[in-house]
Amino acid sequence: MAKLTDMQIKAWIKAGERFEGRGDGDGLWLRYRESDKVPVWRFRYKLAGKPRTLQIGTYAELSLAKAREVAKAMAARVALGYDVAGEKQERKAAALAKIEDEQNAVTMLVLANEYYERMILGRWKHPDIVRRRIDKDIGPALGHMKVDDIKPRHIDDMLQIIVKRGAPSIANDTLRWVRRMFDYGIKRHIIEINPASAFDLNDAGGKEEARDRALSRDELAKLFSAMKLAKGFSVENDLSIRLLLLLCVRKMELCAARKEEFDLQDGVWHLPGERTKTGKPIAIPLPPLAVDWLQQLFDLAGPSDWLLPARKMQHRMVPHIHEGTIGTALGKVKPHMPDVPAFTVHDLRRTARTHLAELGIDPVVAERCLNHKIPGVEGIYNRHDYFTERRDALNKWAGLLDALDKGEPYNVTPITKGRKKTA
Repeated sequence: MAKLTDMQIKAWIKAGERFEGRGDGDGLWLRYRESDKVPVWRFRYKLAGKPRTLQIGTYAELSLAKAREVAKAMAARVALGYDVAGEKQERKAAALAKIEDEQNAVTMLVLANEYYERMILGRWKHPDIVRRRIDKDIGPALGHMKVDDIKPRHIDDMLQIIVKRGAPSIANDTLRWVRRMFDYGIKRHIIEINPASAFDLNDAGGKEEARDRALSRDELAKLFSAMKLAKGFSVENDLSIRLLLLLCVRKMELCAARKEEFDLQDGVWHLPGERTKTGKPIAIPLPPLAVDWLQQLFDLAGPSDWLLPARKMQHRMVPHIHEGTIGTALGKVKPHMPDVPAFTVHDLRRTARTHLAELGIDPVVAERCLNHKIPGVEGIYNRHDYFTERRDALNKWAGLLDALDKGEPYNVTPITKGRKKTA
């Protein structure tokens, strides 16, 4: 068999001469069918007496010299008993399988979002809490990774980032949620093991101690002054903090409030049970000061159905402000209160409860102002709503807050040793 030459091949291409196969020897053949844009190199051989053919490339990809090298290497493998055509098919199948696996791979963000939509949304009173952990911590740290690739060291790196920014309790919450997400992934046959299962709170933020921080009258006055000085501190944030203090409500009870819940004319907030910790609705009396603040928020919210509608750059799945918005805003105030020890948004409820006691409010009424259940036997039999008593208590509390804001004296001083003194 005469050897092929580059001159011959180029002449055939120029003339458009088509053929099924012209050999070069040692199993190397060139094919140029009507359907071929350029000639194609093929390697023919026999294995166990059966003819086999393998396409090894086109003339545009492999020169004559390179094609001879490939054919020679394949002939050597065939001589050793290897089926080179079968090997190519296996490599191709493996490559296609890998591509398919990559396309179908579940990332941590996909898993987290599926967990949120199936296990949290519609089941939890405050789904935004989980949404925020996904958006702020889990997503940025692990979201881009395939769940199968996540190792314990990646979990540890994520937790340490949170701890270093001074948020140990958030590190604990993030660990709890990410552990549940991986457990969910195991149930759904997405992963085999939970890479966060070996971690406990000691690996995250540590044991959480109960807080007892409450702002004094002097500190409250400084807070009101600081909110007026803080740069970038919106009117909405100012009014939200004032309402949280005055009405003694939980953060998400206010953040997720709809306008329709408020009867400003009669001075009542009808807080629905799905957003209270007790699971029962409550009518909250609104002092005139609160009505004024709420009316300002109504005007600022415009046509929105929400008292505090979501602001730009916030998660589109949540129509009202995030549960962390007020806390973030509070961070802008603290630099203007350098001599005041650190406090959180949740400390505002404890502050309100402390001052209600100092104002001489009956403990049961004060507890009901915070929508706490009455403990013990009394709580079982006493179903009284204390609306009138709560209204009087919140009016007194409003008077104190207003006086502190204006720098005016107030006619009731804190109780000392169980006795109330008047100025």
